[in-house]
Amino acid sequence: MADLSVNICGVDFKNPVIPASGTFGYGREYEHLFSLEKLGGISVKGTTLKKRTGNLPPRIAETPAGMLNSVGLQNPGIDHFIEEELPYLLTKNTVIIANIAGADVEECVQIAEKLEGTQVHMIELNISCPNVKQGGAAFGTSCSMASQVTKSVRNATTKPLIVKLSPNVTDITEIARAVESEGADAVSLINTLMGMRIDINTRRPVLHNNVGGFSGPAVFPVAVRMVWQTANAVKIPVIGMGGISSGEDAIEMMMAGASAVQVGAVTFSDPFAPVRIISEIDEFLNRKNIDSVRDIVGTVKPW
Repeated sequence: MADLSVNICGVDFKNPVIPASGTFGYGREYEHLFSLEKLGGISVKGTTLKKRTGNLPPRIAETPAGMLNSVGLQNPGIDHFIEEELPYLLTKNTVIIANIAGADVEECVQIAEKLEGTQVHMIELNISCPNVKQGGAAFGTSCSMASQVTKSVRNATTKPLIVKLSPNVTDITEIARAVESEGADAVSLINTLMGMRIDINTRRPVLHNNVGGFSGPAVFPVAVRMVWQTANAVKIPVIGMGGISSGEDAIEMMMAGASAVQVGAVTFSDPFAPVRIISEIDEFLNRKNIDSVRDIVGTVKPW
């Protein structure tokens, strides 16, 4: 076997495949299918300060080559996560990444402070959430807001900090450089694109929230482009995601510059996808006589 291990921000991963936040829950739902120990890591369900029930249904809809969702960060809150979910996850011999989100900077800071006293390995800060104190615009669509929330969370924790970037911006490299300058240890991208579908018979949007996050294979070329641009704009590690469905997709994303990958929407159609992708990466490396997965990172040769 090739060496699949990677190191991100000083944290060792046995392989570069991580189920993405929001698609894998807290791992319990998948454990009867395969051992969580096989995974490089797990980015858990997005966690907020208080319990959230999420948006009204319908909140998930299939589209050609993808899906729309407006689940609305339904979760039991950070205290429940720390008391009930994290102890279980920490027994699984894999890297646990706490994905966090807040309605304002203060909430993000409070969550990070609570996690500081735990053994969670890393924090992933979701800046695609709306900042209620600044008119509802997402933190990640403005360099100043992205900088402010990153700096505040950085000051609240010593945990390795990944900032998850929104693709719904004019230039994602500007946001990436902004969070890097305020202490982000890594960036992950892309979060979902904003999308909408309409039922032409009822003339209503297919989602109760009207619009939602678009993910799945259709977004993969956009994600590869943004990962490549970002990897060439920052010095910190990049974790790539967005439409990855196979080992070949993961390898392509890593050649674009990602040090690891997150796998999301594909797990709904193929719950075994994360372990299948690990196997497919290994098969590719062995077939090409490549000793380490690290040797393919950023090796794309632009024309």
